[in-house]
Parts: sequence; C-alpha cells; structure tokens
Amino acid sequence: MSSRERVLARVRRALAAAGQDETPYEQAVPRDYLREHGDRSVEQTVELLAENLADYRAVVHRCAADELAATIGRLLSAHGSRTVLVPPGLDPRWLAATEAERVPDRAESTAHELDRVDSVVTGCAVAVAETGTIVLDGGPEQGRRRITLVPDHHVCVVRVPDQVVGSVPQALDRLDPARPLTWISGPSATSDIELDRVEGVHGPRTLEVVLVTGPTD
Repeated sequence: MSSRERVLARVRRALAAAGQDETPYEQAVPRDYLREHGDRSVEQTVELLAENLADYRAVVHRCAADELAATIGRLLSAHGSRTVLVPPGLDPRWLAATEAERVPDRAESTAHELDRVDSVVTGCAVAVAETGTIVLDGGPEQGRRRITLVPDHHVCVVRVPDQVVGSVPQALDRLDPARPLTWISGPSATSDIELDRVEGVHGPRTLEVVLVTGPTD
C-alpha cells in the first residue's frame, strides 16, 4: 500500500466515524452578516468604486457610451500600442478609433506570444465598489484568463451602473462559482521585505478602467 492510499484510508475511516451531517450546506454557516456597509445611492456607489480603484493605482476614466471608442483609441495611442488582444465577443465598435493590429484570443497562443502583445481590451462581469475590485469570469467580452494576466497593459470597460455593486456579497450573487473567476484590485504588484513596490510581476503593469455610462449595444 502506497503512502497516498494509507492517507486516503485514514480519511475515509475518520469520515465514517464522524457520521452523516444532516444540516444542509446552505444552512451550515450563518449568513446574517452585513451585505453592504452604509446606505449609498447609485451615484455614491460609483464614486466609491472610482476612488478605490484609484487607491489601488488603477487609472480611472469616465465617458458616455458614444465616446467609448474614442476613449479606448486615445488610451491605446497614449500607451503606444501597435497590437491589441481582442476577446472573441468584444464589440468591434469599441476598437473603431484605433489602428492597432487586432490579435485574436486563440487557445494555441503561447505565453511568449501573448507577452509580445502591447495591450488587451476587455469588458468585465462585475465591479465591487467597497473593495475597488474588477471581476472577470471568462465571458465573451473577457476571453481566457491568461489574456489579462500576460500583456503589460489592460484596458477594462465597466458599464455604469449596471455592472457596479456595493459589496463582495452582492457581487457573488451575480457570479457563477463554476466559471473561471479572476478578481483584480489594481495593477499587478508585489513588494519585498523593505516594502519596495514592484508592479507588473504577476500581471499587467498598467490597469486602465473605463467607466462608461449609457447603453453600449
């Protein structure tokens, strides 16, 4: 018998001795905690999101729906982007104002190929105001997780107010736990024991969030 089999056998014996838990999972842990801190209006929630995004060193931009293409084009141009990675379901009108070469999200793309792409533009699943967090779930406007982790520059579009919630519990209500969720609070960063901050270690060095108001379809 291998070490693995011995460990699993001990686990099975321990579980058998513990007996069957008759409490349903949904009732096992009390869920009576606050779902949101404070009573904010929609406008205040959006303002809090923008403030916390900026605190995490994301660059926040605001525009109306009819200004979105021009805003994205300006951001890509300012970054000097010659190539932009495009998720399969991204609205092509979002990139109408840029001449950057479109790079499709392909399963066979290697990390080295993705690293050579200048920017990636995506939508999001939801944005959390209290934590300044953008959540991606691999939807058509977001593409595979790795396309937002390898390129150095990420432009993420958040529809206001439809995709903005106040708290993490409210965000969880909108998310499918079976999907590949990526929670992003600012650009990738780390620091050593001396607290010297280095950005771009585990993901994009620059995160730009566009809060767009009005229908984009």
